[in-house]
Amino acid sequence: MVHVTSEIGRLRKVLVHEPGPEVDRMVPPMMEELLFDDILFGDRARDEHRRFRRLLQVLGIEVVEANTLLAEALAGDESRSWLWARLRPEAPQVLRADEPPASAEEAVAIAITGLLASDDCGGIEVEDLFRLPPLPNWCFQRDPQVVLGDGVIFSAMATAARWREGLLSRCIYRFHPQLASTPVILDPLREARESGQFFGPHRPCLEGGDVLVLSPEVIAIGVSERTNMVAVELLAEALSRRDGGPRWLEVVHVPARRAYMHLDTVFTPVDRDAALVFQPVICGDGPQLADTYEIDLESSDLVPRHRGCLLEALGDRGLDLQPIPCGGDDPVAQQREQWTDGANAFALAPGVIVLYDRNVATADSLANSGFRVLPAEDVLLGREEVSLDGDERVCLLIDSHEMSRARGGPHCLTHPLVRDEA
Repeated sequence: MVHVTSEIGRLRKVLVHEPGPEVDRMVPPMMEELLFDDILFGDRARDEHRRFRRLLQVLGIEVVEANTLLAEALAGDESRSWLWARLRPEAPQVLRADEPPASAEEAVAIAITGLLASDDCGGIEVEDLFRLPPLPNWCFQRDPQVVLGDGVIFSAMATAARWREGLLSRCIYRFHPQLASTPVILDPLREARESGQFFGPHRPCLEGGDVLVLSPEVIAIGVSERTNMVAVELLAEALSRRDGGPRWLEVVHVPARRAYMHLDTVFTPVDRDAALVFQPVICGDGPQLADTYEIDLESSDLVPRHRGCLLEALGDRGLDLQPIPCGGDDPVAQQREQWTDGANAFALAPGVIVLYDRNVATADSLANSGFRVLPAEDVLLGREEVSLDGDERVCLLIDSHEMSRARGGPHCLTHPLVRDEA
């Protein structure tokens, strides 16, 4: 069962993936396509991720490992054959004649960790080293799908290096015994095939980091380097056909810069009346301001209408969000900390959020807005107590030396499966 109608409702169940052997197999030529800033020190990244996961558990949140779901989905021969048939086009010719993996564990290992080439390949390029490359970005569970209400939207990943992640998400929701009944709100790739919009500039691109479920009535979607208008139009059509779904789709045109790869890198709600923002893009008065268009999903034409500033558009729909600037008021700190995911906070409950500890100016900005700022270690060691059912604003700072090199913050690392109503 899944249920998400906001970005801030008390979190009950969340999907994550601990960086595994796939990050240990990543080589420098992969960095540009995967948007990593460096190759990770896997042991340190795993330690940071485990502390984050343990913090969630200590606070009473059920944490679900994506690889566990995938293994459970691949327990039957049918599901492994389904997955293998769809992995074959990505694999070299020598692999295509092989039979599907004999066990779920083997299938998961191949799908996530990839397959090495022979020891004597003699090359240094990715295609020389791997018959099937690994998936280092699988730790960013925000992107392969979007849980909206009681249904799911599948992503259409923008780059070939991440295509397999969307496939694995589809496999989980198709075959896992607890998720197979989840209504599919939109599969943009299937819609594109049926409408003939599958290739070239007409191919839909949609990634979960660009979709924010702001309330039962309001969804925001970024048009960015990773999500395009073809996908936005497909989503609007799908939502307009859905009974009891949101009324308003806010389409935010994020400047096409690597630093702003998804909408959630410049804007994340942190309370019922507040959001962390990268000020120049969300509420500035310069050329980087993101232009917002609004689609009334109950209208007959679904034509986007210009609204200008995102916060003003949301205010007209009952979401009055105080902007808390990532990096504070210093324009240099704003840019530095947006780059290290200072605007990519993850809400565990209204006013209780998780942020990377390296974003110290952002933490100060939150403190000035009434947040008690604590190292997560204090909660893990019992030095401080935090309630997800109280009225106090709290920011919990998690270790981020290695994970931040992968260019994704706490919001990117998580996908809520169940939240209370906000």
